[in-house]
Amino acid sequence: MFDDKVLKTGSNEMELVDFRIFKQTGDKVYEGIYGVNVAKVREIIKMPNLTELPGVPEYIEGIFDLRGVVIPVINLAKWMQIKEPTGVAIKPRVIISEFSEILIGFIVHEAKRIRRISWSDIEATSFSANSGALDKGKITGVTRIENDEVLLILDLESIVEELGIYSPKIEVEIDKTKALTGLALVLDDSSTARKLVKDTLEKMGLKVVEAKDGVEGLAKMQDLYDMYGDKLHDYLRVILSDIEMPQMDGYRFAATLKDDSRYSSIPIIFNSSLNNMYSEAQSKEAGGAAYLTKFDATLLYNEVLRVVEVHKSAK
Repeated sequence: MFDDKVLKTGSNEMELVDFRIFKQTGDKVYEGIYGVNVAKVREIIKMPNLTELPGVPEYIEGIFDLRGVVIPVINLAKWMQIKEPTGVAIKPRVIISEFSEILIGFIVHEAKRIRRISWSDIEATSFSANSGALDKGKITGVTRIENDEVLLILDLESIVEELGIYSPKIEVEIDKTKALTGLALVLDDSSTARKLVKDTLEKMGLKVVEAKDGVEGLAKMQDLYDMYGDKLHDYLRVILSDIEMPQMDGYRFAATLKDDSRYSSIPIIFNSSLNNMYSEAQSKEAGGAAYLTKFDATLLYNEVLRVVEVHKSAK
C-alpha cells in the first residue's frame, strides 16, 4: 500500500520546517513566515545555556555543547536587523542545521510545523525581502500558503558563507594529461554555485551549458538532442545537478532523464549542500552516478574524471 507519509524520490516534493520571526513595525507586530528544508535540520531544541564569545557580531549569541560537539548559535532576527517585539509571547527555539559539513544553530521565535510542498509551487526570488541582510540571494524561493500568505525559504548555505563560517574550497590542481573534451550540463539555482562548478569543469577542458532548475535543464537537454541527435551521448560527457531547485528538483530531473532512452546513458553527478545518508541514498535511487557535498573543487575534479572514465568504459 502507498505510504503518503514517506517522501518519495522523484516526487518533486520537499518538506519544510515552517518557523516564524516577529518584527516590531511602529505599533504593530509583523509575523514573518520562513522555512528551511527538513533535510538540513538535525533537530529543534529549546534555548540552551549559551557561552558568550567576546568580540563577535551581536547576531552570534554564543556557543554551546551539543552532546560533545561545540556549535555556534546565530540569532536570525538580529542577523536580519529586525527589531524584536516586546509585547508578544515568543517561544524561541534553536534549529540545529547540518549541511556542507557544517553544524550550526539558528534561533527563531517559533517553530510552527512541518509542511510538505511541491517544488513546482516554489518560485525563484525576484525581489528584495527588505529585511536588512536578507537580500534575495539568501532566499532559495517563495511559496504561497493558506490565506494567501507567502513563505520565504532561506538559503542557509549563502547565509553562513556571508557570516564567514563556510568557504568553498576552490583550489584544484589540474592534470593536463587528463584533459577532457565535449560538453557538461550544470544545474543549480544559484548563479554563484554554477560559476564554481563551471570554472572547474572548464579548467578540465569541458564546455559548459547552464540551467537554473530542472525544468530549464530538460529544455537544454532537448536543445542538445536537436543539435546532436542520437550521438548526444558522444558529446555530453556528464551532468552536474544540484538537488534543491525551484520548479523541479534534481531528483525529478534525474529520474526523468533515466526514463528517457535518449538520455538514460548520460551520467549524472549530484552536487548538493545536503550532507546526510538519506539524501545520498535518494540520489542513487534517482539514477545518480555519484554524490558530492558542496563545494570542494578537488573532489569534484576527481569524481568527474572517475565517472567519465567509467561511462566511457561501459560504452
